[in-house]
Amino acid sequence: MDVRCWAFVIALFIGAGTKAFCQHQTRPFTVVELNCENLFDTRHDTLKEDREWTDESPRHWTKRRYWRKLNSIGQEIIACGEDSTGWRLPDLVALCEVENDSVMHDLTRRSLLRKARYDYVMTESDDRRGIDVALLYCPTTFRLISSRNIRVEPLKGMRPTRDILYAKGMVASGDTLHVFVVHAPSRYGGERDTRPSRVRVAETLATHIDSICGASPEAAVIVAGDFNDYHDNAAPQLLYRHGLKNITRDARGVNGAKGTYKFQGEWRSIDHVMATETMARRVAAARIADERFLMEEDSKYGGVAPRRNYQGLRHKEGFSDHLPLVVRFYLEVSD
Repeated sequence: MDVRCWAFVIALFIGAGTKAFCQHQTRPFTVVELNCENLFDTRHDTLKEDREWTDESPRHWTKRRYWRKLNSIGQEIIACGEDSTGWRLPDLVALCEVENDSVMHDLTRRSLLRKARYDYVMTESDDRRGIDVALLYCPTTFRLISSRNIRVEPLKGMRPTRDILYAKGMVASGDTLHVFVVHAPSRYGGERDTRPSRVRVAETLATHIDSICGASPEAAVIVAGDFNDYHDNAAPQLLYRHGLKNITRDARGVNGAKGTYKFQGEWRSIDHVMATETMARRVAAARIADERFLMEEDSKYGGVAPRRNYQGLRHKEGFSDHLPLVVRFYLEVSD
């Protein structure tokens, strides 16, 4: 069966199967991180610089293209549940580059993903383009206790950036799990000049992690997102000094992906999943989801590349310019 049809069939039957998976499969716990590549609706928000994502723009971002994109992201998330041990719906999905609550409602309640019965929380930040982050969660395997935005106070001359999303919930092991979703400022304008902005985000995040771990040294913490930095750059290095381990540093795909993002022919990972030691020692596997339907031939540089949604102004009917990270944990649950 074609993998697209396979994903669609799974989606049709998730409604019957999700409850069983979430209730009876207590040990595995799967976390996905994905930059969705501009998941915008088609309406102009007068407070944001989002006119390029309207029907009247050179991109011709129509409702048809919007709904195709939503279903593509849903298909991608469903496919992330497949690995060598079988298939199960991911428990948490950290999403970057989502515009607003309307988009998240459409994704979780009206798209191909609707029968998964995910709930979500998201930020509402001061990013000028209107980009935010969100967390999808299966409410029967992650019982949400609280969530909030963490504002990153900009440095002098720094544009307002995305808030950090913080969510706290209880998992099947009975542990409290602290989850942070991050989308750090891009390198637009040069890596060196923009580096302090990303370090600022890391400093803000580190302050909150220190507070959690100060109160509970064995706290279970996961951080996921697009850091716009490689694992050995300044901002990630700062987080390592505050007790986080990069559990996807060596993640690879099985269909040619050597990183989550390909720029000018070079594979590198700017998306990361990090965790405190409590969660890091529970990792069973970490991989890049590079299923064949997410990839295309790289005609310019050779090999393969993510099958993105837009190349410049050309609509390619793809998925995203980033590939998902998938981490499977094993939680110790007493019988």
